[in-house]
Amino acid sequence: MGTLLVLLAWGMGAAALPLAQPPGPHMDTGTATEIVRTGTDDQHRMTVPVHIGTHGPFRFMIDTGSQNTVMSTRLAADLALPLAERRTITGIAGQATVDTVAIDDIRLGRRSYDGLVVPLLKAADMDADGIVGLDGLQGQRVVLDFRRHLMAIADARSLGGDTGYEIVITARRRSGQLIVTHARIDGVMTDVVIDTGSDISIGNLALQRAMSARRPTSSTVLTSVTGQEVTAQMTIGAVLTVGDLRIGNLALAYTDAPAFAALGLGRKPALLLGMNELRAFGRVAIDFSRRTVLFDLKAGEG
Repeated sequence: MGTLLVLLAWGMGAAALPLAQPPGPHMDTGTATEIVRTGTDDQHRMTVPVHIGTHGPFRFMIDTGSQNTVMSTRLAADLALPLAERRTITGIAGQATVDTVAIDDIRLGRRSYDGLVVPLLKAADMDADGIVGLDGLQGQRVVLDFRRHLMAIADARSLGGDTGYEIVITARRRSGQLIVTHARIDGVMTDVVIDTGSDISIGNLALQRAMSARRPTSSTVLTSVTGQEVTAQMTIGAVLTVGDLRIGNLALAYTDAPAFAALGLGRKPALLLGMNELRAFGRVAIDFSRRTVLFDLKAGEG
């Protein structure tokens, strides 16, 4: 039985990361810039139309916190995809052992990926037909345009370079993720992962300990896309700063998530920055090839 590392979240929830990844997929991108009109789900996360072979479109959530693309059990059954080996996913609410399927062809717009082995989760728990993870986004710049409800995927030059972005932040790479270092939350040094799969921002216990004397907390429950639940402590009103970038009135949910340890972020303060905060900007660009995160400060959606 293998292990997949997937970092997923929904509602007041988050879920999983792979401890080891299968070989990466082949991606046929061509040279064209791909622009896809996005929708939103009940938690205001971005969704895009995806085709599986000749079937679709299906509604997949964009999750920059997930190492792996995910499909719903219902969609896999509808497409009569044969089950592959069962694997374990580890995340915010614990571990779960799930079925996987191999996908020969998955398309986001004109971009085609093959050779993916994806875990299966319930559509009701994901609130989507599936999730587009980092295995479908590596080596590209992904622009989330909240004003125009668009997502663009291409290289940085094709997408206009850094023009129009007031803040450009250099990140480091770990397990495929881009991790923003030298951020501060109320003065506490914190590592930050941009997580478009979560509506709220989730901090680890090291961050909670550093922040415990600064703001009161209240208990809440996070619900994972695996259907599992975990208790967390909520606080509201923190301030996140990264260089010249400032995000105020930050809502944080603290929990002891194995996902942080899997990324090597268990011992020092760390944060998964969710969609509630990202939607305050006009655009956010995540450039995996150049290891940068860019922010257009002009207001996005309310």
